Amino acid sequence: MNSHGTTASEVVASHSVFGAPCWVTLTTRDLAAAEAFYHAVLGWEWRTGRLGEQYRFASVNGVPVAGVAAVESVGRMAVAWTPYFAVCSADDTVARSQERGGTTAVGPLSFPPGRAALLADRDGAVFGIWEGELVSGWEDWRRAAPVFVKLHTRDAFDAAIFYAEVLGWESAETGCCEVRYEDNEVVLRSQGDVVARIHSGAVEAAPDPTVRPRWEIHFAVADVAACVRAAQANGGSAVYEGTGMEEAILRDPDGARFIVSARPRR
Repeated sequence: MNSHGTTASEVVASHSVFGAPCWVTLTTRDLAAAEAFYHAVLGWEWRTGRLGEQYRFASVNGVPVAGVAAVESVGRMAVAWTPYFAVCSADDTVARSQERGGTTAVGPLSFPPGRAALLADRDGAVFGIWEGELVSGWEDWRRAAPVFVKLHTRDAFDAAIFYAEVLGWESAETGCCEVRYEDNEVVLRSQGDVVARIHSGAVEAAPDPTVRPRWEIHFAVADVAACVRAAQANGGSAVYEGTGMEEAILRDPDGARFIVSARPRR
């Protein structure tokens, strides 16, 4: 997902951080409206890159944050925020997912300089995979931690087993992600940093059949209350506002759900 020219030394490839979240993308029906909304709410600046006119890269203070794609350009996909995980081989990862009860919605497809696929785990939570070069400035993205991903599911341990087998967590390969159970959550670390969490409630609780498993995208912001006001003023809505305004669940005008949080989750 290299969005502009870089030298070879600056390029980070998916195989070097395999299994870790490497990007987040919004699929939307109206690129211009999405650009205006997220600029107003999160201060994002926009540019196009090697993925074409129907894909935009967002940044804050020069640090890449996320991408936005027109639904028409990526197949029959829902309007939603989706995390992408780095993999060594998109084909092998799709095969492992299918062998373990996952489903494939799109791909693998070629999007030079890489290949992508959109999958769902065996409980229906949607996620993407990416094989190839990562977005230019990706190391800045990782260090700045503007984005955090969290899976809400019915059984955190079962989900962790699925993703470990599909994405190579806790494998014997050098550079793989580490998985630990901490504070009622499965915690994923890459290169020492917490990069994702899987949550299903207290360890003693039985799996809740009413939970709709989903990956949630959190964006770190300086002022949650200001983001809520800006979202409501620009055609979005607040689904939930946490106590002390440390976190809020928002929807953009197209219905995509995301979370803004004042607390860094590293």
